[in-house]
Amino acid sequence: MVEDTGRRIAAAFAAVCLAAGAAAVTVAVIAGPGPGPIAYVSEAGITDSGYAGAYRIGIFSVAASLLLLAGALPPGLRAAAGLLGVGAVATVLSGAVTCSEGCPLPPFEATTVADLVHGGASIAATAAVVLAMLVLLFSPAADQGLRRIAAVGAAVALPVAAVVAAALLLVGRSALLGVSERVLLVVVAAWGLVTSGYLAVRSLTGDGPSVTARGGSNVSRR
Repeated sequence: MVEDTGRRIAAAFAAVCLAAGAAAVTVAVIAGPGPGPIAYVSEAGITDSGYAGAYRIGIFSVAASLLLLAGALPPGLRAAAGLLGVGAVATVLSGAVTCSEGCPLPPFEATTVADLVHGGASIAATAAVVLAMLVLLFSPAADQGLRRIAAVGAAVALPVAAVVAAALLLVGRSALLGVSERVLLVVVAAWGLVTSGYLAVRSLTGDGPSVTARGGSNVSRR
């Protein structure tokens, strides 16, 4: 019972941190000096941006939400929780290491070490969350609700991620890459919010995932 309450609280705080973080990053991106949809989201966090502080606060809030969501997942979903933990660490690294102006990335632009670290961490963070969706989708330990949410998230995220990868390797800095990056981040954030809300509300109503009874058998609250 105490563990269930802890997971419910963690899920609720994960939703709050994610909503606040996404809002802060959105404000920084929209109000920042970047050249519209061609710019990377990360450009809102460069040193010369007047909204770099808001951007970093938002990024660190997102990292906290990923850790909280990892802790909110039911027992038996350690692989998914581990991927969310990796995503949180990569997100912190992405926020801590600032890219140079324009956040250039290979193979079409000259980059610095900071650009490579920042870009690699950002890509790793997003990939880890998408992989967590797939793990939840195919894990027998996840209940039907978690699998359905993961299925919708993965169905939208995977093709968009493929577009982002192709645009990065074949086109480079462009409206296609900028817009597809934003769409992917919105999908990932939406999945996190819905999953966190589901875990908080489902546990609150007593209709949560299976738990282990004292006798060792699994019982389900239904």
